[in-house]
Amino acid sequence: ISFNAMISACEKGGEWTKALQLFSEMMRNKGESDRITFNASISACEKGFQWEKAVHLFSVMARSRVVFDTITSSAVIAACEKGGAWEQALQLLSAVAKNR
Repeated sequence: ISFNAMISACEKGGEWTKALQLFSEMMRNKGESDRITFNASISACEKGFQWEKAVHLFSVMARSRVVFDTITSSAVIAACEKGGAWEQALQLLSAVAKNR
């Protein structure tokens, strides 16, 4: 079973801590992270009201040169909104708009 499938299952089950543990394990083992990996991990953070972790993953995604999509940007902005971090959400929205 792939890390992506396990992370996605954790995200859907509301297990954000387990999703991030799997993500970290995959990165330590030099696993191939892709947009699906990041989307599932960021969505897990959003559902777990972990906006700072979602923003961190978004920045890791950019440093890893993984191209984000609408799902990614929606999840990270929603995480900020749920966490009351509206200024961060606006900054991300502006950054996303510039990169489109």
